[in-house]
Amino acid sequence: MSVVKSIILVGVGGQGTILASKILSEGLMEAGYDVKMSEIHGMSQRGGNVSTQIRFGDKVNSPIVGKGEADIIVAFEKMEALRWLEYLKPGGRFVINDFEIPSAPILMGKAAYPEGILEELSVKANTAIFKAGEIAERIGNTRTMNIVLLGALVKALGMDGVDWAAAIKRNVKAGFEDINISAFEEGQRQVEG
Repeated sequence: MSVVKSIILVGVGGQGTILASKILSEGLMEAGYDVKMSEIHGMSQRGGNVSTQIRFGDKVNSPIVGKGEADIIVAFEKMEALRWLEYLKPGGRFVINDFEIPSAPILMGKAAYPEGILEELSVKANTAIFKAGEIAERIGNTRTMNIVLLGALVKALGMDGVDWAAAIKRNVKAGFEDINISAFEEGQRQVEG
């Protein structure tokens, strides 16, 4: 029986969730895996949530990850991590960006940003929490935050043997290859394999 790994990436529109998922999928395919990816854009251009589900292994029949089935969830924003907690399987792992993007109700004063999210998630799952935005800013481009998170995900998966630099180069804008590779490498340093 083939072992299939299930990954979910969640964030808010504009954070680069889809690009990170595309690079991940391409790298996994080049490593010889059967890969299926599904993406959902929930009003993403207006700051709504974005999620991608990626499954890979010897033979994958569907990209859909059910509740309690994700091996790893990468949250580009910490409230999104809380929303997707029920999809993580027992013993699964979270990679969480300690970053807040207030939703429309919060911005309008109709709700408050939940407190204690990271503490709650740390109790319920194996978590790696860090500030990917600050790392990207230190590297020199805040828009590489998604690639920092991708690097952390790859390290958490133990998939270091893939030519990730080539996949990054094919998918980022010309002239931004080196800074994105640096962001990826910094992300890998944030997580223990």
